[in-house]
Formats: sequence, structure tokens, C-alpha cells
Amino acid sequence: MTLALQVRSLAHRFGSKEVLKGVSFALAAGELGCLLGPSGCGKTTVLRLIAGFDAPTEGEIYLDGQQVSISGKVEPPEARKIGMMFQDYALFPHLTVAGNIAFGLRHLDPDSRAERLAVMLETVGLTGRAHAYPHELSGGQQQRVALARAIAPQPRLLLLDEPFSNLDVVLREKLALEVREILKNEAITGLLVTHDQFEAFAIADVVGVMTDGVIQQWDTPYNLYHEPHTRFIADFIGQGVFLPGKVLSGDQIAIELGNLAAGKASEYEAGAQTLFHTGDTVEVLIRPDDIVHDDDSLMVAEVARKAFRGAEFIYTLRLPSGAQVLALVPSHHNHAVGEKIGIRLEVDHVVAYRR
Repeated sequence: MTLALQVRSLAHRFGSKEVLKGVSFALAAGELGCLLGPSGCGKTTVLRLIAGFDAPTEGEIYLDGQQVSISGKVEPPEARKIGMMFQDYALFPHLTVAGNIAFGLRHLDPDSRAERLAVMLETVGLTGRAHAYPHELSGGQQQRVALARAIAPQPRLLLLDEPFSNLDVVLREKLALEVREILKNEAITGLLVTHDQFEAFAIADVVGVMTDGVIQQWDTPYNLYHEPHTRFIADFIGQGVFLPGKVLSGDQIAIELGNLAAGKASEYEAGAQTLFHTGDTVEVLIRPDDIVHDDDSLMVAEVARKAFRGAEFIYTLRLPSGAQVLALVPSHHNHAVGEKIGIRLEVDHVVAYRR
């Protein structure tokens, strides 16, 4: 497997403040990755180090197997053949759509430049707007121009710094899916930085969840949701609540809603999987999709709150103990607040942490 990007033991300080602490990950050629985390976790600093804007305090960065950054020695950004897509798009207001896209193609002869420009305009669906100026475009169209300009020179790596944050929620998700399709069709390796998990999951093949300068888990979106290695990831990714539980044996955990067959019940500590023991008290993550509305069930819960989402409701349900859980229910089951409904557990992935 060819590695387009390798980041090894990256550490960085601003004065006495340590903002990165041994960050390591890799991307295969054509793979799309994402650094996901709250503001201030260090993800944008990683992007700047990869781009060559700053030098790392410690660690190494490799592009296509070639070392481009090490403490005290940095290959300049213009020599790295990296494309950048910024949060504010950074389009040139005095240039047309065609002029912006062709800006990085000045090394080509006129015929090759025109051919590549035509391909890019068609790729991002702006063939008819080639002569428009940025101020004449919608936010989504400006975003497409910025993407086309970044990938037109065929960079070996594309870095995307929160590129959808200025767009409304509906457009953001739609364009995220379009960007993924374009990058896959162009076979471009990409690394996205965002605090929005829906963007991350729409674009990336693999995601690194960051907090306090550390990647807590580098994994597929599916595994991050169903097998979070830390309590922070379980809280940060998706929705859910924690219910107290007790380990009955190596493969059974009892919670208020019933017993869960947990396989070899375990959790991750410092990246290593460790088994629970009989009698351990734990907290079990229950997602909204773990609870199924079932009128025939003897287990009932009271509707404490509900939010209509079109195809479904998300109910907040109060259990007999007073604890609350969330449940996704098809919207034709329109129950009133205060009504008691039948529910049953359908947990495929048991996630638990020591209390």
C-alpha cells in the first residue's frame, strides 16, 4: 500500500503551551481522512504543519515517502505540491471563475491550460459561470470554485480547513457528499479539518478524533460510532446516554432495561482493550437506535420530550428509575408527552466504561 501522507510523533509548542502531543497517523494514496474535534484541540495546527506554514517542535512528516518536515528543517509550502481549500475560500475578487480556477495552471501551455480549465468547470458544475465574478455567485458556487482551483494543478495532497462552515446546514451536507465524489473521481488524497461530525462522516474514509493535542482514535466512522475507545469519543460522536450497569459474568451486563449479551465485555484503556470482571460497576452507552418502539413489549417508558424530524421523532423517554434514554421512532407513531409506550432493547454493539 502506497502511503501518500505519514505523520509521526508530531509535537508542537507555542512558547510554553504544548498544543500537539505525539500525533501519528497515515493516509494511503486516494484515501480521504479527517481530523475531528472541538475548537482548540490542535487539528488546525496539524494542517499548518503538513502544509509547511510552521515547523514542528518534534516529529516528522512524509509526503509520498519523502521527508518534508522535521524539527528545525522544513520544505517550503510551494515545494510540497499541496492544495489548500480555506474556510473563507480566499477567492480573488478581481478574477472571474475561470481566472480563479486557472490561477495555479500558469505552468501549462495555453492549450493544456484551457483543456484542464474546461475539465474543472465541468467537474464542479460551473461551465456556464466561467465569466462570472465571485460576488455574483452563491456560497455553494464559491465553494465549488475554491475546490476546483485547489485540485486543478493535481496536487499530491489536498488540505481542507473547515471548508463548509460558512454554509447553511442543508447545503453543507449536500456539498460535502459532492466534494467526496469529486475527490474520489480525481483520485486525490485529502485531509479535512472540522468540528462537525456530519461533515467528517460524509467525506472521510477514516477519521481521527482529537482532544487536547492528542488523537484518541483513528478509525472508520462506523467504528467510531459503534466502538468508541474512550468516554470522550462516546460523548462527542452521535447522541446517547449512559445507564449504570453491573457485570454479571464475562459476557453479561445488567442494566435497568435488561441484560445485555456483551460478548467478552471490555473497554479500551490507553489504547489497549481490557476485560471487565464479574461484579464490576459500569456505565453503558445507549444510543437512540438501540431502543425500538414496540407496542407489544411489557417494558414501558414515559415520553418526557419529543422532537419531530420529518421521517422520525426522537423521543426522550423516562424510565421507572427516573433515568432518561433517547429513542428514534418512525413519525407515524405520534405519541403525546406524558404517554407511556412499549419499548425493547436491540443493542448490537455494547459500549461500556468503568464507573
